[in-house]
Amino acid sequence: MKAAKGQIDRALKAPGDWRFFLLYGPDDSGSRALLRHVKAAAGPEAERIELTGAELKGDPARLADEAASISLFGGARYIIVEPAGDESLAAVEALLQAPAAGNPVVLIAGALKPSSKLLKLALAEPAALAFASYAPEGQEADRLAAEMAREFGLIIRSDLARRLADACNGNRAILAQELQKLALYVDADPAHPQPVDHDALDAIGASAEEGDLSRLVDSVSGGRPDQLGAELARLSSEGIEGIPLIRAVLRRMSLLAKLRAGVEAGNSVDSVMATAGKALFWKEKGSVASQVGRWRSDLLAKSVSRLVEAERQAKASGGLGAAAVDEELFAICRQAARLR
Repeated sequence: MKAAKGQIDRALKAPGDWRFFLLYGPDDSGSRALLRHVKAAAGPEAERIELTGAELKGDPARLADEAASISLFGGARYIIVEPAGDESLAAVEALLQAPAAGNPVVLIAGALKPSSKLLKLALAEPAALAFASYAPEGQEADRLAAEMAREFGLIIRSDLARRLADACNGNRAILAQELQKLALYVDADPAHPQPVDHDALDAIGASAEEGDLSRLVDSVSGGRPDQLGAELARLSSEGIEGIPLIRAVLRRMSLLAKLRAGVEAGNSVDSVMATAGKALFWKEKGSVASQVGRWRSDLLAKSVSRLVEAERQAKASGGLGAAAVDEELFAICRQAARLR
């Protein structure tokens, strides 16, 4: 059965009679994050059995055996299969046919094609739950950063949450690492929460070269093609390209569109900038104000539409590749340059 987020959270916390859970999708860190529910439900002394799809291909009966086995010390146990793919199909079928299971079984499969036999089985099987994880974006990514920060005892503002989400490209594992460093830096924990600011984030380096997209965003919206070329080359060498770049620029252009509408309604740039409040990182206020003063609403609307369409095509099978995404960014950058 296909599960919604709330349903998979509840089921993993109380596995009950579910024969297995299939966690898949392009966001591997999101799938692994869900394992904390299973671990918490089983207890700190639980035995964790780790298998791979390749192992199960060679011994399809093992999964059912492990699911029905009792721990050597009589405690709880749970089984994790990673990576899991169609090579695990025979083992999963044997698990479903077994007279009893008892121990929770979770398969982590990564991105699966719709034609995957394992995925089709999980979606059709009433005794199984399948959930796809996708990298958070926009306000969802900001909320995730804020929620995870609270788990570490950190009190953060919305602009800092956005900066963290952007720097980590929605990757939960990287985000957790940065938040852990922040918590250590300010001596925070859930029992003793501490506020953090941008100075603390600068100190621990969360927006260092490898994750910072702010220069890319400024080069596009500010009309600096030479700087854009250098940023694209740097980010590409670090494996950051495509959709994360589109989303970062889209957030800036959407913000500019909102602020520019206020200017064209008769307000001053300074007054509309004041409405942004804490949602805007203070170091970006100067460049954003300059861009609000130059861009027109009609051109911003066209740029937003181009970026939305570029993301749609980049997600589609056989759609835009990294080079085509870069060209879309250059097109917007050249428009911005004509406004300078």
